[in-house]
Amino acid sequence: MTEFFRETDSWQPFVEWNCDSEEDREDFDPRESPLILEKKPMHLRKNEPNAMARSFLQAVATEEIAPPLRVVQMEGLAILKIIKHCKEFSPALVTGQLLGLDVGSVLEVTNCFPFPIREEDEEIEADGANYQLEMMRCLREVNVDNNTVGWYQSTLLGSYQTVELIETFMNYQENIRRCVCIIYDPARSNQGVLALKALKLSDSFMDLYRKNNFTGEKLREKKLSWVDIFEEIPIKVSNSALISAFMTELEPDSPVAQCDYDRLNLSTTPFMERNVEFLIECMEDLSSEQNKFQYYYRNLQRQQAQQQAWLQKRRTENMARKAAGEEPLPEEDPTNPIFKPLPEPSRLDSYLITNQVANYCNQINGVAGQSFNRLYLMKALQDN
Repeated sequence: MTEFFRETDSWQPFVEWNCDSEEDREDFDPRESPLILEKKPMHLRKNEPNAMARSFLQAVATEEIAPPLRVVQMEGLAILKIIKHCKEFSPALVTGQLLGLDVGSVLEVTNCFPFPIREEDEEIEADGANYQLEMMRCLREVNVDNNTVGWYQSTLLGSYQTVELIETFMNYQENIRRCVCIIYDPARSNQGVLALKALKLSDSFMDLYRKNNFTGEKLREKKLSWVDIFEEIPIKVSNSALISAFMTELEPDSPVAQCDYDRLNLSTTPFMERNVEFLIECMEDLSSEQNKFQYYYRNLQRQQAQQQAWLQKRRTENMARKAAGEEPLPEEDPTNPIFKPLPEPSRLDSYLITNQVANYCNQINGVAGQSFNRLYLMKALQDN
């Protein structure tokens, strides 16, 4: 049996039964042969064992567990499109769609396209959705991968860990089994580093977010800390052999380029100042979150003291009623407001702010270390 796949709207396999002779056609019963969904000619499958063949129903019924995502393989063209889009509109934040394939433990990103910048309006949001569908239809017509594997967005000095990012992840997870978000920081890239990273939410965090339960007890039960919200996936840049050969031809004969001299620039003051300013703002936000928890624990202690006083008073009253031969009153009164549990504030915001603080500290540490290396290098050159 040979299978041919016609490109129709329903994507149904078109089956053609091939027999070698007239006798084979007379004795052949298609109901006894499973439908093998593989694009392989008949002469290549004659000598294969029957155990290797699986029917279409068996393949559908068998739910294979997807391997964990190990690496994000990106085409060089997709990376250049992301960088160009983010730098053109910097410092404004922009987003776009990632297209590619999900193959085993590798998520391939082969293409992308930008989202138009729009205001918050229902009609414009509908136009944005139509724009995405139209772009994907056009890409499909020119035989370009049009499978959505995530989105990309720009950021300013690494300030991307927000509740909006988590909500976008959860919306994508409803329709896509595995997706990533590519974060590009133009300001950080100006310091000589390709600030490109791929992020995904951890499975344990997504379970808690669906239940909307970020209390201290639940976090301790799941052993979830602030570093377990996002998982950074390694990025591997892949190019075809023709593009690699073309890039080799474009390499200049001079071993030193202008960008190599730019790396010796000693002025890192603006970048450090912005990082310190954002770090101070995050520390103020973190202090506000701590004040919320302190207020909650003070109210909790006050409520517990009121409950103990009420119970002591009720026990004394029950002892008097028991001595008088009367029925004792219950020691718990659900209608009493002092027994109503106080809602514990969510720790999600404090976790995200802590992540931001750690990110700013790492950036300051990295830039400061590079600055010291440049200073020592220039001192050595002056001494010589």
